[in-house]
Amino acid sequence: MPQLSVKGNQMPASPIRKLVPYSDKAKQRGTKVYHLNIGQPDIASPVPALDAYHHLPFDVIAYTHSEGTPEYRKALSDYYKGRGYQVESDNIIVTNGGSEALLFTFGVIANSGDEIIIPEPFYANYNSFAVQSGVKIVPIKSNIESNFGLPPIESFEEKITEKTKAILICHPGNPTGYLYSKEELEKLKDLVIKHDLYLISDEVYAEYIYGNEEHISVLSFDELKDNAIIIDSESKRFSMCGARLGAIITKNQEVLQRALKFAQARLSPVVTSQYAATKAHENVGDYFEESRAEYVSRRDLLVAELNKIPGVICPNPKGAFYCMVELPVDDAEKFAIWLLDEFDLDGETVMVAPGNGFYSDPESVKNQVRIAYVLKKEDLQRSVEILRVALEKYNSI
Repeated sequence: MPQLSVKGNQMPASPIRKLVPYSDKAKQRGTKVYHLNIGQPDIASPVPALDAYHHLPFDVIAYTHSEGTPEYRKALSDYYKGRGYQVESDNIIVTNGGSEALLFTFGVIANSGDEIIIPEPFYANYNSFAVQSGVKIVPIKSNIESNFGLPPIESFEEKITEKTKAILICHPGNPTGYLYSKEELEKLKDLVIKHDLYLISDEVYAEYIYGNEEHISVLSFDELKDNAIIIDSESKRFSMCGARLGAIITKNQEVLQRALKFAQARLSPVVTSQYAATKAHENVGDYFEESRAEYVSRRDLLVAELNKIPGVICPNPKGAFYCMVELPVDDAEKFAIWLLDEFDLDGETVMVAPGNGFYSDPESVKNQVRIAYVLKKEDLQRSVEILRVALEKYNSI
């Protein structure tokens, strides 16, 4: 057999998806599985977007401009202006999902062997994008006791070398739901300016901030016009994960010009997705307010019920729709597999994402899972009950 690539061997399996075969087998046995493992909301996509797919105004599903259609880029520009940020159409390159936006960004700013500092736990696919790009992730660990807040800024500065190109944050965070404060962002701003780095801010959950909290984009800092790169996506904003529509947003025109070369190499983003998202932005109505209210009620139920289980620690997330939860088990991945492979409660079980996959070293944290509160409240209530009984049984074996 011909040799395969080292890169292919280094690609990590997704903690969100790698247990799917166990889930499929459970379903084949007749077990109902509550999917808490993946950020796939059950909230309906906006009606204008769905209508757009049913009434496409063209006869050919054609290429678009590599940087995206003028109509969609204007709609996204108007959206940001509505939030108080002066983003113009020429500050935007449309991508096939936020994943492609990150891959393009890594390709533009970093050479093979360069380093990007990331607070962890972080979105698991950052590991995959780094392998694909030949980039080294340098993690700075946050902890559950501080609700996964920004680690001391000194710990970032200690890790900066001549290979360091950027700091990457997810704001609010996946998998933690943590929302960075203005003070924390100010510290990061000063650091990247001091060391002439990029600050990449993955802000795909920016609409979903709870209580009296406020999302402050790194776009709000004029001093970062050459340093700030925003990763955007419609997946979670409009519950359009399958549309695979994202964007790079920055005031740095050289970054955009180089990213455009990557965009041209893959030809174009999907025309139907851009058309549907344009219609959603133009007719958004009360969509965000209603969706946000539903997520708040789900979060409040889930966090309260999880923290009633002995030994479980679940911080209260301020944004997104995830909780990083500490369980009273020795190995959360083994427990997650056991839930699907050997356990059910009256024919039902739950699927969670093992937390070790959200760290650069999967062996560093073994007792955490990520839970997504993307199911209706009665399903979340039932899921917590299943988890409570499962923990009792697992720890008695």
